[in-house]
Amino acid sequence: MKIIDISIPLRNDLPTWPDGYGLHISTLSSIGDKSEANVSRLDMDVHCGTHIDAPLHFIKNGTTTNEIPFNKLIGEVLIVEFENSKDIITSEDLNSEIKNKSVKKILLKTSNSLNDLWNKNEFDKDFCAISADAAQWLVDNQIDLIGIDYCSIQKFYDSSITHKIILQNNIVILEGLDLRNVEPGLYNLICLPLSIEGIEGIPARAILTK
Repeated sequence: MKIIDISIPLRNDLPTWPDGYGLHISTLSSIGDKSEANVSRLDMDVHCGTHIDAPLHFIKNGTTTNEIPFNKLIGEVLIVEFENSKDIITSEDLNSEIKNKSVKKILLKTSNSLNDLWNKNEFDKDFCAISADAAQWLVDNQIDLIGIDYCSIQKFYDSSITHKIILQNNIVILEGLDLRNVEPGLYNLICLPLSIEGIEGIPARAILTK
């Protein structure tokens, strides 16, 4: 069985949302004269790197990350690749590219991967994401998980309506994926978020099996 890790390794210079808290890894102790152990500290916004969004992120009194059932996070997934020049994915694009309407989990490989945005230390505000009508397409086609290869499912300058359409219909959003070396097609997804109660987003380890 082939296993592909599609999680972004956390690091201090990882691109993170502007004006957010970001990610900070520090050393509390190092092996030496005063310590016999290495101990590190991880201090971060829960929306850094590879993470999921739960409805509570944009829906008042919405469900939290630990309330998402595992059958939405594990199962058959379709990876769809879009051309390098595209900066927004619409409902027409999804309808044209996704022929297998029985698939309920979709990961989008976009120009974000092709332009290697994860290797740029600074956040790129012009990343590719989906439109509000594409979010509605996900609802209409009963998708239960949508993933994308950069920090957000919606464009940086757009309103929150894209997130709200998806989350109020209990579709899991999986953001911050590394799909640079993944070919389009069908895989099995295993996405395991950290188990923390009462929050709207949480880092996850995501892998594909073939």
